[in-house]
Amino acid sequence: MKIMAINAGSSTLKWKLFEMPEKATIASGMIDRLGTPKSVFKLKYNGEKIEYEQAIESNEIAVLSILDALKDKNIIERFEDIVAFGHRVVAGGEEFKKSEIVTDENLDKILKLSEYAPLHNRIEAYYIDVFKKLVPKAIQVGVFDTSFFTDIPEKNYLYSIDLEDYKKYKVRRYGAHGTSHRYIAQRLEQIVDGGIQDKNVIVLHLGSGASISAIKNGKAFDISMGFTPLAGITMSTRSGDLDVSMIPYLMKKLNLKDIDDMIDILNHKSGLLGISGVSADMRDIEAVEDTNERASLALKIFRNRIVKYVGSYIAEMGGVDVLAFTAGVGENSKEVREDILNSFSYMGVKVDPENNKLRGKEVKITTDDSKIAAYTIPTDEELMIAQDTYGFAKLLD
Repeated sequence: MKIMAINAGSSTLKWKLFEMPEKATIASGMIDRLGTPKSVFKLKYNGEKIEYEQAIESNEIAVLSILDALKDKNIIERFEDIVAFGHRVVAGGEEFKKSEIVTDENLDKILKLSEYAPLHNRIEAYYIDVFKKLVPKAIQVGVFDTSFFTDIPEKNYLYSIDLEDYKKYKVRRYGAHGTSHRYIAQRLEQIVDGGIQDKNVIVLHLGSGASISAIKNGKAFDISMGFTPLAGITMSTRSGDLDVSMIPYLMKKLNLKDIDDMIDILNHKSGLLGISGVSADMRDIEAVEDTNERASLALKIFRNRIVKYVGSYIAEMGGVDVLAFTAGVGENSKEVREDILNSFSYMGVKVDPENNKLRGKEVKITTDDSKIAAYTIPTDEELMIAQDTYGFAKLLD
């Protein structure tokens, strides 16, 4: 059964085609710079890599370009060979506590939830509608970034504001990257001795966007991201947590009239980029850490915020048994992992220096006599999307 996982952004469209239930990747690709005369189309299939520039100036043309390429390569004979499409949707609010088939009613709900993720939900809903029209016999499934965290304890998702404002407007901690955190939890259940159903786990999803989750007895317990993905630790271009009173103060100093302009600064011009003045990319900053004071400071702040969250989750859960690093920085920066783990050496954490050198591999990176086990686990959000989607498709087959 062929199932496609879709991850749509405002200017990118990533996809991966699976054969299920075998979990085998048939083909994958992306379209970058979408909406411009020089959009970049990429396709990987059977060891072959194809990349070319093409004018892809609408979402409909983007979807047709992917489906037509699959036909041209004889990967599919007709569009209907793909029986289901799974879509990453950023904001599910309290409406979607798990993945769901996107009926017309659910599509309307996703659009209404654009208030929580205006840059994401609207475009994701649009793509779902395009796929529905082009492949009407296939089912469309929404897989929500927030659903893994919907049922964290009330004490952890509520803000200290008037409770009536939560009840009326649903202002609460929703988190993000839930599909990734859920995948890592499933892998840990398989690779940790005795599983994690009776353990305290902390997952560090450290990429361009970054989040840290606490997982207690196999269930999400807390998450660093908040009402939006702007909250939490320092990220590539996002500020993470700050005192909201800074916002009107800075707006006056910067002569800004529109709150959206300030939010744009906090989302796109802050974090590692804002502090270092070098780059939003961890690799660029690490390369000049020894000679650039701002770069060095950016890395110190990045690691400091992570250690603070991990430490608070350890206290909150009454200890920790397992730590897991994932996403671009978490999977590839041995320096970041080592610095964070060494911050907890007082708790008996012992890094395995050889295993910690490995990049992008699923491996235990602490010694056998370490009091806390730590792992590097490459995330696979597309596989999670495909698995959830297959769960619906097989019932309708």
